[in-house]
Amino acid sequence: MSAAAPSPAEITALRSGAALVDRSGGGRLSLSGPQAREALSAVVTNEIEALSPGHGCLAACCTAKGRMLGDLRVLATDAELLLDMERCALQPIFDAVRHGLVGYDAELHKRTLQTSLFSLLGPQSRAVAGADSLGDNEDDNVAAELGGRPVLLIATNLGVDVLCSAEDEAPVRAALLAGGSTEADEALAELARIESGRPRYGVDLDQTVIPEEGGLNDRAVSFTKGCYVGQETIARLHYRGRPNRRLCSLKLSGEAEVGDSLSTVDREVGTLTSLAISPQDGPIGLALIRREAEDGSTLKVGDGPVEATLFPAPSEQ
Repeated sequence: MSAAAPSPAEITALRSGAALVDRSGGGRLSLSGPQAREALSAVVTNEIEALSPGHGCLAACCTAKGRMLGDLRVLATDAELLLDMERCALQPIFDAVRHGLVGYDAELHKRTLQTSLFSLLGPQSRAVAGADSLGDNEDDNVAAELGGRPVLLIATNLGVDVLCSAEDEAPVRAALLAGGSTEADEALAELARIESGRPRYGVDLDQTVIPEEGGLNDRAVSFTKGCYVGQETIARLHYRGRPNRRLCSLKLSGEAEVGDSLSTVDREVGTLTSLAISPQDGPIGLALIRREAEDGSTLKVGDGPVEATLFPAPSEQ
């Protein structure tokens, strides 16, 4: 699949304003009860018990062998923990968390159809959302109102996410557009994500990947918390080993397709998993690349003349 190019108006909003992208297609869960934090912390890779209302973190949910079932954003509010993830990871994560609740006083519910999620991307996102009281750390969150409807504002690395009830989707969207945002397609969100070097589960990452390979250790893994599913493998790789693959950014010399092979002179070292068209740099992408391919090296893309220059993913520099 080739990358779609965002429109000039969308690019302008991303660079100097606020672009509005509907991200309601993901998966969302709610975990509540007096032992909700303790129960989730025993399942996922990051520290959950210390989260206070208004804060959040990224975590991974893994198999006993440390392979990812998905990554999830954990948002602590006064009433519950909200879990946000890719739709393809919803059922595996739901099953893993539900299994881990045995013996804990906590309740898990699906909230995908009951909620809607918008992403504001760009330097004016906080102004558009009226997010003056929102914390500066990624995944900080605060209750607010937009269009007279209750919302949860969530800090992101690119702007602000807005979570609301599905029945309030239309007035909340209207308020965000009236506040100065420009409606944009998913292609713009993908461009912003790839430029920032953030992998996406179901696109760049899957059930063969250990969090360190996807560059997630710093943001999603605690090495000081108690036990969780997959901890032994993840900790052993971190302290004693070296992953065979790592997340890398790519700058391509021409047109390519997601799924194209990436090769050195001697062997294939990866597959192009994300692709976008940057107005400044042309085709750019992300891929998991074998360790023998060094930063700055040039890889052959597929069977044609296109080449890709390898860089560390921006989020890992």
